[in-house]
Amino acid sequence: MRAGLILIIFVPLILTFYSCSSEKPPAPPPPKVTVSKPLTKEVIEWDEYTGRLEAVDSVDVRARVSGYLESIHFKDGQMVNKGDLLFVIDPRPYQAELDRAKAELNLSEARLKLAENNYVRAKTLLSSRAISEEEADTRASEQRVALATVERAKAQVKEAELDVEFTHVKAPISGLISRKYVTEGNLINGGTGGTLLTTIVSLDPIYSYFEADEKSYLKYKRRAEEGKRPSPRQEENNPAYMEVGNETGFPHKGYVDFVDNRLDPATGTIRMRGVFPNPGNKLTPGLFARMKIMGSGKYEAVLLPDEAVGSDQSQKYVLVVNDENTAEYRKVVLGPLINGLRVIKEGIMPGDRVVVKGLQRVLPGTKVNPEEEKIVVTNEDFLTPGIEAKKPESKTGG
Repeated sequence: MRAGLILIIFVPLILTFYSCSSEKPPAPPPPKVTVSKPLTKEVIEWDEYTGRLEAVDSVDVRARVSGYLESIHFKDGQMVNKGDLLFVIDPRPYQAELDRAKAELNLSEARLKLAENNYVRAKTLLSSRAISEEEADTRASEQRVALATVERAKAQVKEAELDVEFTHVKAPISGLISRKYVTEGNLINGGTGGTLLTTIVSLDPIYSYFEADEKSYLKYKRRAEEGKRPSPRQEENNPAYMEVGNETGFPHKGYVDFVDNRLDPATGTIRMRGVFPNPGNKLTPGLFARMKIMGSGKYEAVLLPDEAVGSDQSQKYVLVVNDENTAEYRKVVLGPLINGLRVIKEGIMPGDRVVVKGLQRVLPGTKVNPEEEKIVVTNEDFLTPGIEAKKPESKTGG
């Protein structure tokens, strides 16, 4: 009796359990993702190099005459203009030599005058045969010797005047002067290998030298021949941008004005040079700098946020949402990062809806719940270098 009652109670419960366990759980909803259509912009690719700043003009100021340093007429580290007086070497010995040379010139001119008078008289006497031809030739020779002596004396006066002038050492260029390397009272050696007194460097404009590798140089040459890029030797069409250690965004604009005539076989690089304005003399020779020069001409590029690109081992890909809201796998070929966006050279079209957020939640072939956003950039200039670290903005759009 009791066993029958137990069966009556548990049989319905067992049947209910098996009927419930045979039902499938509801499918999860499609994952939400953010999709955007790629931007199409006219861009220029820029190649980056490390350079070092150098002065356009640099002069070692040396003495041209020997003597005791009498006075100094500048402050260490100041700006000087071409022709400014810098040093005075004791001019008295050279002034005395100049006075002697002038006196010698006066004596020579007096002797020349006498020789000329004697020659004129000799010609008159020769016509009347009062003197022999030999005597007349002697007077003519004396006149020529006296003339040469005057010319030599004039040259000695000019040389002495130069020596007096060289005792006043003036700035050969305008620029920033270094410290004085010699103080007053020291004996200065002049001429070849003369005593180094100080140095001067010009500041505006300023050079930035950098080394381009062989592959890059050949790329520039090939693209110039194809008309896709200006020749590296045409400075007016070769813009360059630069920043130093405490700057971002490459704020200095200049141009490439020099490409060396050969590659260094030891390093496989060729030396190039950019010229940059330096208003206010803010840049100093010797600083390291980062430079960007044109790696390509202008072209129409397809761009996406860099986070839209996934990696499948060595392969790069994006997910494109089709009209049925299914994610499709697209292999892509990447270009450089420009203005915070990645250039996509192959793999997608401008009208494709690409997953830009939620890429990790989606597998190819699965349904998604897309929400469209328009890619908005804060800087519309894709033709000049900018702050690459700045991320583009996105906002919801139709």
